Amino acid sequence: MSCALTSLPEWAAFEAAARKAPIQANELRLIQAAGIDLDISGQANSPALTDAAQALLNARDFTQMRERLLTGGIVNITENRAAWHTALRAPAPNQEIAAERQRLNAFVRLADSERRWRNIVHIGIGGSDWGVRLAVGAFGYAGTWRQVHFVANIDGHAIQGGLAGLDPHDTLIVLASKSFTTVETMQNGQRALEWLQAAGVENPYKQVVAITARPETAQAWGVPDTHIFKLWDWVGGRFSLWSAVSLTTALAVKMDVVAGMLAGATAMDSHFANAPIEQNAPVQMALAGVVNRSVLGYGSLNIAPYDFRLSNLVPYLQQLEMESLGKSVNLDGEPVGVATGPAIWGMPGTDAQHTFFQWLHQGSDGAPVDFIVCQQADHGWSKHHKILLANCLAQREALLNGKSYEAALQECLDAGVSQQQAEWLARHRAHAGGRPSSLIVLPQLTPYTLGALLALYEHKVFVQGLIWGINPFDQWGVEYGKVLAGGIMAELSGKLYGNAHDVSTAHWIQAFGQSCGK
Repeated sequence: MSCALTSLPEWAAFEAAARKAPIQANELRLIQAAGIDLDISGQANSPALTDAAQALLNARDFTQMRERLLTGGIVNITENRAAWHTALRAPAPNQEIAAERQRLNAFVRLADSERRWRNIVHIGIGGSDWGVRLAVGAFGYAGTWRQVHFVANIDGHAIQGGLAGLDPHDTLIVLASKSFTTVETMQNGQRALEWLQAAGVENPYKQVVAITARPETAQAWGVPDTHIFKLWDWVGGRFSLWSAVSLTTALAVKMDVVAGMLAGATAMDSHFANAPIEQNAPVQMALAGVVNRSVLGYGSLNIAPYDFRLSNLVPYLQQLEMESLGKSVNLDGEPVGVATGPAIWGMPGTDAQHTFFQWLHQGSDGAPVDFIVCQQADHGWSKHHKILLANCLAQREALLNGKSYEAALQECLDAGVSQQQAEWLARHRAHAGGRPSSLIVLPQLTPYTLGALLALYEHKVFVQGLIWGINPFDQWGVEYGKVLAGGIMAELSGKLYGNAHDVSTAHWIQAFGQSCGK
């Protein structure tokens, strides 16, 4: 299916070129894509690396595989299905998708016209949660007339807090689960239903919406047909933002937001499909990611959005990247042979500067950084935005260029420090520099630019998976944990279960079983 990456002569050439390529912004490398500016001047670059990257992509049948992804071909090999989330945002979708989109819009228009459901409790987890949480946070950060609560965790405190203080008679429960069997979602949904019933709501199921690929299961649960919106098996959970899962977004911050995000993502799809390799933003980000992870050995990627409204971008990208690229065998089931899938982490700047940027600058490991910033703000305080922009550019420049020992020494001497003290102190103040980064500039944070940004990362992940020879569309590792949890749950409930456990797990099953009751 996919020969081992390390067996390819193209990989050997790419790796050799990457090790020799400098990381220094002597040449402006700016790519414009779907209204976004991507500056990759701070990534490793050389003519030899450019040529080797093209050859490596050719060896991985990039053009053919990109076409397969975008036209609904089988790209999820281990589950034998497409990953056709791009179809959900096509300007002229197929009849089934268009009909579902019309149903969703009609539902929202009716709810808005009747001023119904001042409260929404969105119950979902993973891909059924993070994208909606991101969009609502980005465009409803100053508040909306509907109050939205997100409930994801199985911890009972989550649903307790999500329902607290709400009027049950004016609350809509949105259950988002592709299978409609997700333990967290269904347990929290049952508690929400009981909450409606306990409040005397005459027909609580009329205040429940289901978004699922198993409508018959939702019907059996009690949700009326008119309140069930469809997903499809070829939509992976971490890509479901583009589906009816965004019903909550439309109710909270208007249908125009959803439409704008779809349009921006479509524009990035078109760029990915048509732009030449050297000017293809997702491809160039992917190549930089492969260099940083598999050649230079960086174990993580820091996401630094310099926009308060993008607070939920980091966990969204954590799922997208780490669930997709957290693989160590290729499509043939053999070890990949190189490091894959970096850990994704971060928080908005400038909070991040007061939290972990010291480690980025002078720590022994460090990490590449994706700086994300909006050129224009949507508030009226220009000085705030100038300070924000200045900090973003300054932190990136410091990571890239560093501060030499000589410069630090002179700085100390100029401050009146003695020669001996200055020579000692300068060693603490010097920065190595040479740490890779990209700068992603949105003209403003709009639904269009956010949609384009998310699609940029989606396609970047696809290309990285293609180069490494892994399947970025399954998640068997976490599924195994779910299977084990089912057996342990039976044991905690006092039922016999056949699996043997290690000594520690067995001890805590017994201890927890005694403390939490049957």
